[in-house]
Amino acid sequence: MYSEALVQLSLEALGCTQKELSQRLGVSATQISKWKKGEHLSFDMEEKLRVISGVGDQNPEFILWSGSRENATKWRALIGQLAEMANSNAETGYSAESLVDDLDLLCWHTFDVLRDMGVKIPENFPVALNVTWEDEEEADAFWDIIDDNQYSSLIYSIFKAYTDVYGFYVAYVADLILDDMELFDSPAENIEPSLLALAASKVEVDSALAPNFSAFKYKIERDYEYWLGLVKTRAFQVGTPLRAELLDLVHGSHDGLGHTAEAESLGVNSSRIHPDIYMNELLVGMRVIHQVLPVILEKLGIGDEFQLDEHNLRNH
Repeated sequence: MYSEALVQLSLEALGCTQKELSQRLGVSATQISKWKKGEHLSFDMEEKLRVISGVGDQNPEFILWSGSRENATKWRALIGQLAEMANSNAETGYSAESLVDDLDLLCWHTFDVLRDMGVKIPENFPVALNVTWEDEEEADAFWDIIDDNQYSSLIYSIFKAYTDVYGFYVAYVADLILDDMELFDSPAENIEPSLLALAASKVEVDSALAPNFSAFKYKIERDYEYWLGLVKTRAFQVGTPLRAELLDLVHGSHDGLGHTAEAESLGVNSSRIHPDIYMNELLVGMRVIHQVLPVILEKLGIGDEFQLDEHNLRNH
């Protein structure tokens, strides 16, 4: 999965050429080139490269994007702090545990999203961000530094938006997918794993920092319109009520989504059903009438005599 990054980090760790690395591994130089282009690594070869490169169990792509193992360690610590703070400050009533459950995955995903937005990760970890806080007295100074740095402030904004987006997802979308195997095995399964990217599309960002933001936002919104369309269609097919317009997840602001999720968690919206469900019920009722009425008229023996008075319908 990480063949390109593992090869590059191994070359850097050994300070050798591709040919020398190939001899050490007992493969051809051509095979090294294929791995650098993304060809799949066997489990045994991946383990060898992890030992040679010194990455251990860490994500090699995250290390490569960070510039060094030392940088990656510092970014990991900072991202962990920002994620914990965003989760603890969430106000939706739904805990975004995915922000704190797997820090290594979050680090990789965060940098992957930033790169898709066009953000250039600095070659060296910003010196100003080499700070921590232990008590409340140091907290204000710490957050002033976070706000002043364009990278840390953007990451925290994305995490905050994620808590709102995730809350709406859990409140209105998650169960529709998890309870339906047809959706679980469809492109709709991408909805939850891509929520961080969707959250990133809802933050304000300087185009100089993220030059690809507009294209990034357009793509993620189109993807979600398609995925959520599958969920809505399936819900109508099986008669599952929707308690909100699912496409609000795409087009709503993250603040608005958070407020809606909070209301749901407090039971404010417990009796609300989306208007599309009412329309669906009306259509089903009309189809039943169309099937049953001719049979009733025939049983009464007035099928040929009955004439619909349209004028009377319009005046009542």
